[in-house]
Amino acid sequence: MSRKAPVIPTGLARALSKSGYCSRSDARNLIAEGRVRLNGQPALDPERPVALGTDTIQVDGRSLVSANKVYLMLNKPRGIVTTARDERGRPTVYSFLPKDAPWVAPVGRLDKASEGLLLLTNDSAWAARIASPENHREKTYHVQIATVAQQVLLDQLIAGRTTEDGDFLRVKRATTIRSGKKNSWLEILLDEGKNRHIRRLLGALGTEVLRLVRVAIGRLQLGDLGKGAVRSLTREEKAALSVEFAAKWMSADEYKKRSAKAYSRVIG
Repeated sequence: MSRKAPVIPTGLARALSKSGYCSRSDARNLIAEGRVRLNGQPALDPERPVALGTDTIQVDGRSLVSANKVYLMLNKPRGIVTTARDERGRPTVYSFLPKDAPWVAPVGRLDKASEGLLLLTNDSAWAARIASPENHREKTYHVQIATVAQQVLLDQLIAGRTTEDGDFLRVKRATTIRSGKKNSWLEILLDEGKNRHIRRLLGALGTEVLRLVRVAIGRLQLGDLGKGAVRSLTREEKAALSVEFAAKWMSADEYKKRSAKAYSRVIG
């Protein structure tokens, strides 16, 4: 029997931040000013429990969830922050979205210096399933490092290392794509993702990251989408991500029986 992913409540201020609307400190200010409503009622407690994907949050009368579900992929350029507002006035991913697009939130994050595939949606329940660390969804990165990669470095990435702040970080797979005289491009596969995971791990191994590009989430490929360009996911792409998620919550035999049927139903 398949199992549904549990819905874990989070505080209201954190829910606003997690949705990509603003920072947690800005969220607390909005709540204190009485500009936030939860399920149609004024909400003044920043720690009030919220079930993302179930509860309705409004800011200044505007719901963060649209009736029409939208699923977008963006090729995020380097130097852009993944948030709706930035206290320092830096450009955000929202500057690349169509003006008539409904409110959407990032599915996960890419830090300012990183680039590549970023999903955005107003379907918070779907986003929570895709981003949940319990699913161990594989993400593929192309990483340029400031040294010529040797096999020992690849082995160390896979074996893992404990950082100075106590986190144990590892990668699932690491291979060399190409090398020059002074640098190399690696392909790194993660099935978990802590904050600045790859940068911190390589830093702990004494290796500088020059560029970091996410090129795939599960079976979804960045492909030839131009830098700064955005497009909707196709039904096939959304179906592939949904089927991958389903595989995590049912037995292998049940998944084999149901995956083809589920895929056909979603894209049909």
